[in-house]
Amino acid sequence: MPTIDCDPETARRRLADAGVDIESGNTDHERWRAERGDAVAVAYDDSVVVQGARPTDLTALLSESGGRAHVYFDGASRGNPGPGAIGWVLVSGDGIVDEGSETIGKTTNNRAEYEALIRALEMARDHGFDEVDVRGDSELIVKQVKGAWNTNDPDLRERRVRARELLDGFDRWSLEHVPREINDRADQLANEALDDD
Repeated sequence: MPTIDCDPETARRRLADAGVDIESGNTDHERWRAERGDAVAVAYDDSVVVQGARPTDLTALLSESGGRAHVYFDGASRGNPGPGAIGWVLVSGDGIVDEGSETIGKTTNNRAEYEALIRALEMARDHGFDEVDVRGDSELIVKQVKGAWNTNDPDLRERRVRARELLDGFDRWSLEHVPREINDRADQLANEALDDD
């Protein structure tokens, strides 16, 4: 159970700003409680204790600084265009903070990669991280977002602009192309979503 030394009212505002519902405490000693995912935060006079199966669902939001996350993303399309899905993983010093996948309908592989990047960045933002090191196995997406390569596809240009807007919302970011084996969990999640569809 992580204990975060902080002002409970400041912590309460951070959680409320992130859309987390705050409830009254269950005892006279508890100032308030908040739940998100598999984590529950309980505020006392000068600290907040986070309980549950995945405390990282709340710890990044409660930290004085949002901290840094490693963000992995992958998109998949079977048929190109064909059924598409995305997968993403957020990792902090505490381990996997969050991961997810979903199908996104008929699309191309490149569009799926962009959608995965955008969703991963939105989740990192929603978890309150202020620094991200983003990794993906699509060289095309990484080079386009970083400005090394152009795109003639208006659809991809729109997604590139959205990805840059999200990246620029962080205090610091990096974006690198990595081999598929480094990105295997995000790849696995995207493919599982397609298999389950």
